[in-house]
Amino acid sequence: MKKILVLLLIVSGCMESSTGIVEVVRDQSGGETTILDRTSQAFTAPASNLNDAELEQHLSGDLEFESVFVTAPSPLNPGLGPTFNHTACNGCHISNGRGATVVGEDLLRSQMLVRVSLSDESGMIPADGGPIPVPGMGLQIQDHAVFGETPEAKITLNWIESSGEYPDGTTYTLRQPDLDIRLPDGSALPKNIRTSLRQPPPVFGLGLFEAVSESTILENSDPDDRDGDGISGRPNYVWSTERKEKVLGRFSWKANVYDLLEQTGGAYNSDMGVTNPIANNDDAGNPMDGPPEISRQRVEDATFYAQTLAVPAPFNIDAQERGRKLFVKMDCAKCHTESMTSDDSHPIEALRNQTFFAYTDLLLHDMGPGLADGRRDYEASGNEWRTAPLWGLGLTQTVAPFTSGFLHDGRARTIEEAILWHGGESKKSRENFKNLSKADRQSLLDFLQSL
Repeated sequence: MKKILVLLLIVSGCMESSTGIVEVVRDQSGGETTILDRTSQAFTAPASNLNDAELEQHLSGDLEFESVFVTAPSPLNPGLGPTFNHTACNGCHISNGRGATVVGEDLLRSQMLVRVSLSDESGMIPADGGPIPVPGMGLQIQDHAVFGETPEAKITLNWIESSGEYPDGTTYTLRQPDLDIRLPDGSALPKNIRTSLRQPPPVFGLGLFEAVSESTILENSDPDDRDGDGISGRPNYVWSTERKEKVLGRFSWKANVYDLLEQTGGAYNSDMGVTNPIANNDDAGNPMDGPPEISRQRVEDATFYAQTLAVPAPFNIDAQERGRKLFVKMDCAKCHTESMTSDDSHPIEALRNQTFFAYTDLLLHDMGPGLADGRRDYEASGNEWRTAPLWGLGLTQTVAPFTSGFLHDGRARTIEEAILWHGGESKKSRENFKNLSKADRQSLLDFLQSL
């Protein structure tokens, strides 16, 4: 198997000083799950601290993650469609990294802006308080279809470019997506439907986020900006289909998913049209007739794979201390919190009690009108996004050369462009970045590129 410990070196999670005090080191991005790999396969290795049973389950999950679904009847992986976006998990997450910023790789979330019915029986008023599904489309537009069926819409993606200039005269160019969405009859999408282009995010290291306690995440929450620093991170409380209650969300671009099992089950259903015991719904969110097309065990195996992927160590991060200090000085670390520690209650032993450096607080922040999609998701407004993790940032285009971008829709072709798009709560940090000398801007970018 291609991923059985291609790693040549496992990096130690801590070091003992001459005083006998154990210090966590910053190059342990994933705690004891960390591996040393800066190649195109850096996101595909199992966590380095898995026991034999966990490694065996991880490898089983790897097979599930790579399984390509086809139309029924078939002796292997039937259940695709009738409409879909991709045929396999790794169709979205290229080598477990980001999807490509092109139609057919990106996903397009959808929702109604107004209720089209006042009847709960219509399925148009979600009992969970979430976004309102679009009739015939649900919460995601599926732009592929099996033979004999019609895609829900045809999507054309163009880019609008704009230019700017730093105070020192250095110029830059930004771009933003311009979508033309056409229904099967050629008509435009109705104005009471809101869409949001989404680039599939990396999937490595996610189990560590799941293992962080709710209280740890809430420690950084400041919804009323009581300290007056202009930064008001807050949690998103979402509906858990498994627990049947509102819980803290921590996954997806708006922290609108509770855990990785629900994230995985939802992806099978929404991305591939494959029903399963976790997500067995039609486009209106109503339960489908008949048995699910894949078992719960298959969803759990794919989930375990994502939970137990290793985190690649940063490259020569000690040499980037100047850039790191600028990162902190400009208040970037107030949202992109450097480290977290998981608790000891997660069912996967390898994820317990790990101090890791993901550079996120897993909270929602207002990123300003420039990045707004106008699409609410539970308690997240159209301007709010969960702080994106920065670990592995410098490997983005190593893993998927010339295809992956940054930010929720992949509009930023470089890390620099991503910074320049920051607004809202992060506007001050963006302006501080623009006012740095060219050398200091490069030092900050070099630090981010080392992660």
